[in-house]
Amino acid sequence: MSLRALAKRRLPYTAKQGLKYIYGTIPPHFRYGHIFWETYNFLEESQWWSREKLEEYQMQQLRKLLHHAYENVPYYRRVFEERGLKPKNIQDFDDFGELPYLTKEIIQENLLDLVARNYHSSELQYVTTGGSTGIPLGFYWERGVTDSKEHAFITTLWNRAGFKIGDRCVILRGDVVQLACKGKFWEYDPVNKNLTLSSYHMTDEILPNYIANIRAFRPDFIQAYPSAITILARFMKKRNIGPFPTVKAILCASENLYPWQRELLEEVMKCRVWSFYGHSERAALAGECEVSTYYHIFPEYGYLELIGNDGNEVTKDAEIGEIVATGFNNFICPFIRYRTMDMAAASNAKCKCRRNYGLVRRIEGRLQEFFVDKTGSLTTFTCSHKPLWNAKEKINAYQYVQNERGKVLLNIDAKSEFSVSDIDGVKRTFLRFYPRFNIEIRFVHHIPHSKDGKFRFLVQKLPIEFGENDKVQKNF
Repeated sequence: MSLRALAKRRLPYTAKQGLKYIYGTIPPHFRYGHIFWETYNFLEESQWWSREKLEEYQMQQLRKLLHHAYENVPYYRRVFEERGLKPKNIQDFDDFGELPYLTKEIIQENLLDLVARNYHSSELQYVTTGGSTGIPLGFYWERGVTDSKEHAFITTLWNRAGFKIGDRCVILRGDVVQLACKGKFWEYDPVNKNLTLSSYHMTDEILPNYIANIRAFRPDFIQAYPSAITILARFMKKRNIGPFPTVKAILCASENLYPWQRELLEEVMKCRVWSFYGHSERAALAGECEVSTYYHIFPEYGYLELIGNDGNEVTKDAEIGEIVATGFNNFICPFIRYRTMDMAAASNAKCKCRRNYGLVRRIEGRLQEFFVDKTGSLTTFTCSHKPLWNAKEKINAYQYVQNERGKVLLNIDAKSEFSVSDIDGVKRTFLRFYPRFNIEIRFVHHIPHSKDGKFRFLVQKLPIEFGENDKVQKNF
């Protein structure tokens, strides 16, 4: 058994840490493995390819994937045969649209038939999503392969921010800190040279200790959920606490980064905030670059379509569509034309960074991050923080909940009492941005995080589809 596997077993904390220190002495060249380095070195070159060469590569990967799925994956064999198709019929990207969408419900109902038969069971790694879309999902990665490739792509992405393998990072994500039950909410990771902080214990009483630990650690970067680092930044701003001088950038992931969060973080931390779009399904990846905040779509990672409410691919700049993704890095459980339920605004621009990648102007969020008015139309969540802006100093946390069309419940965990004028001001501003809604305000003592440590600003309990009858309204 490897040292890494031993470290994951139920050993005493000190024993685990000791094994991690030993494992951390192995040079990255050996520790990361050949799959990581082959992928990483390939991306170092391919990111500068011409658009024509990138599209040629994508088509090669699509044909390879479709042939594999037809021969080895029972679900896709049925899909092809029901339509009288064979992989050779898919000659270009237009033909690719002949294949149906893969949805979360289909995956749930057909998981065993989505697993490739030419893999041994020992090669399957079962994973689950957090269910933030309202549909928890289980599926398989290729053990030792899918994750290594992902690591290479993310490392390449963070390289744009100046990140180098071995840099010191503070991790403020959904990690469980083992000694939190004993009042220690941070721990050092000797393998990756990171300081991990619990995102579950970020109270005003504990945050001064977080700040002291970060300063003493002197990190090069902070990797964080946007919601978690926002709590820290709000605390620092209110108390006029200065930034961390060694931090070169804040690297955000796993949640939608809202414009107001980016503005707050850059104001307080005095460094650039970077964000990328990805998901556990490993079907699409896009991230910012050195010169813009456009999301650059990795063509080496998969084939991404942005589908409008008419069922066609969007073509207009800033037009909103659903991300439909086909991943190239998981042949053991292929996701082909997978409906992610994530929404994005298209861009027809060409970035000055010289990469010939397709661009997304912004990620609008998941379908579960939209309000639904009385007619069933979707309304973007982007401006939902503005009704609370004037009262923000009185708020620990807030969360919108929608149970029925055209009605929204706003839960507020307040630091100090709201006056009638405060409440009226919140309602009035909300209705200015969302005139097709009624709003109810309720004061609560606590708003919990999700099981994976994320904070959800909207709990959307309505079933939402993005199709021919749906229209997305903007409020900005």
